[in-house]
Amino acid sequence: MADQSITINDLEKIHAYLYEIPKSYRSDMRASARVFANQEMLRDIIQDRSLWQLVNVTTLPGVIGYALAMPDIHQGYGFPIGGVAAMDLDGGVISPGGIGYDINCGMRLLKTPLQVKDVHDRIGDFATALYRSIPSGVGAGGKLELKGQALDDVLGGGAQHMLKLGYGMPEDIEFCEERGRLEHADPSLVSERAKTRGADQLGTLGSGNHFLEVQRVEEIFDATIAQAFGLFQDQIVIMIHCGSRGLGHQTCTDYVRTMVPLLTRWNIELPDRELACAPFYSDEGQAYFKAMAAAANFAWANRHLIGHRVRQAVQAIFGDVAVTTLYDVSHNIGKIETHRVGGHEKQVLVHRKGATRALARSIRLFVLLIVPLGNLC
Repeated sequence: MADQSITINDLEKIHAYLYEIPKSYRSDMRASARVFANQEMLRDIIQDRSLWQLVNVTTLPGVIGYALAMPDIHQGYGFPIGGVAAMDLDGGVISPGGIGYDINCGMRLLKTPLQVKDVHDRIGDFATALYRSIPSGVGAGGKLELKGQALDDVLGGGAQHMLKLGYGMPEDIEFCEERGRLEHADPSLVSERAKTRGADQLGTLGSGNHFLEVQRVEEIFDATIAQAFGLFQDQIVIMIHCGSRGLGHQTCTDYVRTMVPLLTRWNIELPDRELACAPFYSDEGQAYFKAMAAAANFAWANRHLIGHRVRQAVQAIFGDVAVTTLYDVSHNIGKIETHRVGGHEKQVLVHRKGATRALARSIRLFVLLIVPLGNLC
């Protein structure tokens, strides 16, 4: 195996918060690798294999521009978590490791008109209501179990289909990335094993780093933006972090297993088998792309249903108060997007793993400091 140690001396400083591992660093690199970080962050980043994984991403056929890493980069499967890479549609590949096992893991933020003083005396009741409404933990199943066509309808329709079933509000869809649905999803390309694993998992959190957290807005740095978003100091908001559960994990597993034996046929040499991939327009590449979209739709449906049940729990404890979606954005996904490449608009396949697209609603939210409710006592 190639040397996996990368030091700070191997990086070229572009400016105070951007460093580059040049294409000349390794003979198999097709592009340079860039990481957004400062010196202090880099000292932590080099402790694991994440920069080595980022360099490996640059070896994939069809990679365009740079392999990019966000400031929270850390070691993942194939791609580092916090990694972003765009691929040429004609000569490039699609890699499940560049999207992640938890397809469309993402965040949904719900806002309320409540302040800390309004919930302080009833936070125990509220926590109990949330716990009873939204199952969590490894293998946890929910109250809704879908099979056959009913499940396929969710895989094809995402959050939009959940709205048709009576869950949530139209505004939830309007403030969701892709309006909660990728149109090219094909439920028939999701295995029966994956469907079985996901059949009773809609409306559930799962385990690991997934969470549902009651938070307060502690400090506002830009009053104009906060007002536009309907956010104010000491406001109660609820953040949901979860994805496609066992269905997405199994979908990734299935297609990695399909791609690995075919790499030789496609003349693809990889420095790490975790980067298993397929030419985008191959049968296998297209099958994964459409199955991944179906799993992404399942994840949006999942967060949508959790959001609906959070709304019910809030209203059960605090009365008829409005609970609205500020945004829902994915950080594990692959999508065809139009970007400026070489001075021209070009469609490319963007892999994002542990990284979100810089949509106006999501990027600007970071001017606010939001902390867990538990810190207010």
